[in-house]
Amino acid sequence: MRKLSLLTLCLLLNFIVKAQDKAPAYPLITHDAYFSIWSFGDGLTNSATKHWTGKEQSLLGIIKVDGKLYRFLGEESKTFKTILPAADESKYQASYSFDKPQEGWESNTFNDADWKKAEAPFGDDERAKTKWTTNDLYFRRTFDLNSVSATKKYLKLNHDDNVIVYLNGKVIYRKNGWVSDYAYLPIENGVLQKGKNVLAIYVKNTAGGRHLDAGIVEEETSEIKTDVAKQTQVNIQATSTQYTFSCGPVNLKVDFTSPLLAGNIKLTARPISYISYAVNATDGKTHQVDVYFSASSNIAVNNPAQPVSAWKSTSNNLSLLKTGTVAQPVLKKRGDDVRIDWGYLYVAVPSKFKAIQFIGTPNESLKALLSAKYPAQSQILNTKNLSLNSVIPFGTVSSAVVEKYVMLGYDDLKSIEYFGEKLLPVWRQAGGGHFEDQLAEAAAQYPALKAECATFDAKLYADAKKAGGVEYADMCKLAYRQAIAAHKIVYAPNGDILFLSKENFSNGSINTVDVTYPSAPQFLVYNPELLKGMLNGIFYYSESGKWKKPFAAHDLGTYPLANGQTYGEDMPVEEAGNMIILTAAITKAEGNAKYAEKHWEVMSVWANYLLREGFDPANQLCTDDFAGHLARNANLSVKAIVALGAYAQMAQELGKTDVATKYRTAALQMAQNWMKMADDGDHYALTFNDKNTWSQKYNLVWDKLLKLDLFPKEVYKKEINFYLTKQKDFGLPLDSRRTYTKSDWIMWTATLADNDADFGKFISPVYRYATETQSKVPLSDWHETTNGKMTGFQARSVVGGYFIKMLADKWEIK
Repeated sequence: MRKLSLLTLCLLLNFIVKAQDKAPAYPLITHDAYFSIWSFGDGLTNSATKHWTGKEQSLLGIIKVDGKLYRFLGEESKTFKTILPAADESKYQASYSFDKPQEGWESNTFNDADWKKAEAPFGDDERAKTKWTTNDLYFRRTFDLNSVSATKKYLKLNHDDNVIVYLNGKVIYRKNGWVSDYAYLPIENGVLQKGKNVLAIYVKNTAGGRHLDAGIVEEETSEIKTDVAKQTQVNIQATSTQYTFSCGPVNLKVDFTSPLLAGNIKLTARPISYISYAVNATDGKTHQVDVYFSASSNIAVNNPAQPVSAWKSTSNNLSLLKTGTVAQPVLKKRGDDVRIDWGYLYVAVPSKFKAIQFIGTPNESLKALLSAKYPAQSQILNTKNLSLNSVIPFGTVSSAVVEKYVMLGYDDLKSIEYFGEKLLPVWRQAGGGHFEDQLAEAAAQYPALKAECATFDAKLYADAKKAGGVEYADMCKLAYRQAIAAHKIVYAPNGDILFLSKENFSNGSINTVDVTYPSAPQFLVYNPELLKGMLNGIFYYSESGKWKKPFAAHDLGTYPLANGQTYGEDMPVEEAGNMIILTAAITKAEGNAKYAEKHWEVMSVWANYLLREGFDPANQLCTDDFAGHLARNANLSVKAIVALGAYAQMAQELGKTDVATKYRTAALQMAQNWMKMADDGDHYALTFNDKNTWSQKYNLVWDKLLKLDLFPKEVYKKEINFYLTKQKDFGLPLDSRRTYTKSDWIMWTATLADNDADFGKFISPVYRYATETQSKVPLSDWHETTNGKMTGFQARSVVGGYFIKMLADKWEIK
């Protein structure tokens, strides 16, 4: 009997393990580059939820079962009491010197009477109250304390660059490098003392900007203790992430659904997600159950120091909570590692669920949950770090499943600035009234959308599995929401759809063409109109005369301002080739050349440029610009050749026979010359002039998918066979220069294979990377093949490129 029990247990554990999807981070709320909340790492309770940049944007979930609390979502956020304020809290002055002082300058006994005094922070940007432009800054701040508690203390520090921090003469922190926001760094007990204290800091500028601000805080301890719900399953689907928990005698299923059904542009553009809770008893008894959901006002700020206000109301049979910054600087910030600080976050619960909603600080809110005595105020104005709380009563729960849900939405007021005009969100432009009306519409659609999303998810997975196997399907379902949520859908003043990417964790560019290129397969599979939205702005930039060069621009600006290219260097062959190839892909997807005809004039200018300069490219950047400049790049040459072949194909479709003949003849001749010049025996070289090198020729995939027949199939086979000898544990390196790779390009390269077995050999190491990497961030597309660690980039749209094998299957390309 004992053996049978152990066997049963092992089988059960094996099932549970297999039921747990693995990902570097888990998508929860995914709509655009600003409204994007993730669970970093394994276990929904292991850490606070975060924006894709890594900044905390807390969602907290607790279930109360017969009075006992189980935390199932997020981690209770640390809150701090100020001992010595930093400049984001209140003004202060510090003593400083740009010149190296005498020894002992960091001690309490040093006399700094001759030092200058000025207001912090110090730096060379718009945040600075005192300009610092030299290489060195010495900073002293003296303060007195009446008493020192035993509570844990932290140094609150924002610095650029290298720093050494002293407290009462003792080094408490040092770091080479810089940070983009305040770091909270533990201070050893006993260093802070009653009476006089001195915080002394030396900062060394090594490159780029300069900044220093510092304070001291202590942790506020929560009196509320919760048990942690036992997570038994997590399942990632294309539009949802589903968790199950054991909460004592009750089972809880939590489902985060962002209904990004790409075929429905209005729905995909509507920034509202559902969080549903399904509860049932597992012990044959009945239990009293409430579910508590809390969303932090920090979801609506760039940094937690920004003052916010919050309101409680009812509308359209919904209970509503709303928060946003006091300042409302609409479209005033641009850049990469930034978050939205305008517009309003909404939490909505259908009135029929009889939820109790209230606003408070995190600690106050948890106390209210425990005592069931809830604050009644309908607004809190001009404060910081609030919690928007909803207590949803499930009443007496038995073995029958009871389901209820909340909605999380974000009204960004104005979404994008496009050549000087501030564009409205899609729902508002379409006459959607107030955001509360959108929430009411979303509530009415909930049952139908849940079913539609489930059907879509199942079909996506089945199609991906058929195209490339189980591991490939698992990669596609992980990529789907990430790719969409790195974009914003708006409409240009002329009515054109714009589907504008943000170049996440790279440089923050908006509508980067060489981000569009790898992202395109997902949208060719599910809605070519969205791919048009990725190209329309770039076409307009040239066709309007605002961009005058004979090749396509790299970008339209820095997100969210699309007022013209801000990247410092062009990518002439890269971007001209990308635009032509993707227009040809739209032509194939739609079965007509109407889109190509609309933009034929400017594409002809780009094609002529490629005819002159594309075959043997000069020393210029390509999409792999992180690897540096490269002259005579064989893969970039392939792009130019394929683009010319694609241009000829479109010309033929449009009845421009002479043009088609001219460019196809040129492309065929280039392909023949390429095979000779790039030949390196059993493979083709990285550059024409440097043999004994190699690179992934991922651009060849469009020769195959568009059936251009410029290169013999033997070229694909030769490269595939060679690549299989170069694989590492976590994938095929990008080229012979380094061991890092781009997973999107591996997917493209793998699609050149002529059999499923070879395709799978490329996918398995990438799948291993996605499921085993120690880099717990939204999926990075640039990783090290030897150890599976992220090299750079995260949460980017280019993972849409994983769908290229599905696209090949859809187009019946084998």
